Amino acid sequence: MMNNNSSAELYDLLVIGGGINGCGIAADAASRGLKVLLCEQQDLAAATSSNSSKLIHGGLRYLEHYEFRLVREALAEREVLLKVAPHIIWPLRFRLPHQPHLRPALLIRLGLFLYDHLARRVTLPSSRGFRFGKADPLVDTIRRGFEYSDAWVDDSRLVVLNALAAQAHGATVLTRTRCQTVTRQGTLWQAELAGLATGQLRQVQARAVVNAAGPWVASLFEQTLPGPTPQKIRLVKGSHIVVPKLHDDPQAYILQNEDQRIVFVIPYEDDFSLVGTTDVDYQGDPAKVAISDAETDYLLQISNSYFRRKISRQDIRHSYAGVRPLLDDEADSAQAVTRDYKLELDAPVGTAPLLSVFGGKITTYRKLAQAAVDRLAAFFPSIGDCRTATQPLPGGDFASQAALLRELSQSYDFVPATVLQRYVRSYGTLTSQLLAGCSSQSDLGEDFGHGLYQAEVSYLLNHEWAHNAADILWRRTKLGLRLDSAQQQRLQEFIDRRQQTGKVA
Repeated sequence: MMNNNSSAELYDLLVIGGGINGCGIAADAASRGLKVLLCEQQDLAAATSSNSSKLIHGGLRYLEHYEFRLVREALAEREVLLKVAPHIIWPLRFRLPHQPHLRPALLIRLGLFLYDHLARRVTLPSSRGFRFGKADPLVDTIRRGFEYSDAWVDDSRLVVLNALAAQAHGATVLTRTRCQTVTRQGTLWQAELAGLATGQLRQVQARAVVNAAGPWVASLFEQTLPGPTPQKIRLVKGSHIVVPKLHDDPQAYILQNEDQRIVFVIPYEDDFSLVGTTDVDYQGDPAKVAISDAETDYLLQISNSYFRRKISRQDIRHSYAGVRPLLDDEADSAQAVTRDYKLELDAPVGTAPLLSVFGGKITTYRKLAQAAVDRLAAFFPSIGDCRTATQPLPGGDFASQAALLRELSQSYDFVPATVLQRYVRSYGTLTSQLLAGCSSQSDLGEDFGHGLYQAEVSYLLNHEWAHNAADILWRRTKLGLRLDSAQQQRLQEFIDRRQQTGKVA
């Protein structure tokens, strides 16, 4: 057992896990006045939270499993998140082609009626039925369809912005830091943290601990936390492929398959289509998850059965897989497992509390975070009220993307228009911090390819916890889709030199 270390820094809350739930909880707690420490063993959003379908949605298909409360909460959150993060979340219209041998049209109409009315819509138009024509991208046999609204999100940036929000309220955010041991000693937790790059050990104390380790939430009890896990989780793998865009329409498509699963085809990064997801039970190490040949074939097959433009393995530009840590409700199939969440509080009288987060989905992360901090509020009498429903995330304090782009174009007319548009959709008003000190294109520094300038790289290394090229190319931006191997290597060499010299600009 770790000895009580009176010199260890004391925090109100230690959050283990730097995915969307951990960063959301850290942001909520810090904004209410708690002293927060968040530790993540890899990069922020390194696992599930950067490998989603990148949607803020109510979950139309969850209605088939009678999860009305979850859908209602998610639909209400959709409106909240559109307001607080307009740079990385924006409306997206979905088309649902109808095939009579799959879900009946009457059932779809009923589902869409509920979807329109379970929660109050403010910004999004209602659903409608329509007919496909010859100009549409689907095969000729599909004539009828439906449209409805949801929203798109840059998932990994949502995580990073919550970490920035937590930091802005005084939280300490440590990445590449593993929580090695956590021991309850009366009304305090004693924890030992290890920096993975340096091997440096850090002793801290906390009045409360949150286990938000995602796919590792249960195994953390075996390795780090005291006692057995209070809930079982079911790991479900979801995989996606990225291909050259299948059509030029602004809408996404939701495709029904004969196995009752659905697959999204989503406009992605201007020139691509994102095709996914799958639902496959997973038994292995969550850190080693990857798309299988069978999943690849499945996604190709369903896309080709709907779209005129056919795709093959040779068209795949990128693929990824994530493991969703879902509540084990003993559902017969992976796609039927609930997407709801459960908070487990372990707080024997007179001892420090431990709150563990099981399940959840990215759309309801803010409500989950609010509920988690509310559960701990009894241990912190001076805690403030939740403010995250009205407080813009960093960079989100503007009215519209178009208006912000016009404003920035006047102030930074030397930045190429396509690059500035990407800045708006990634950083919002943080663009001014990224471009601080730049008054000409030469001030942006080296272009590592496709408008990834040295100024942006330095900003990400200095302010957003990026450590290597993968952090920047896949989680802070999506430019890994565009930079070739030589350009990626050049970027990594620049980062290595910069770290060796200790340069921060």
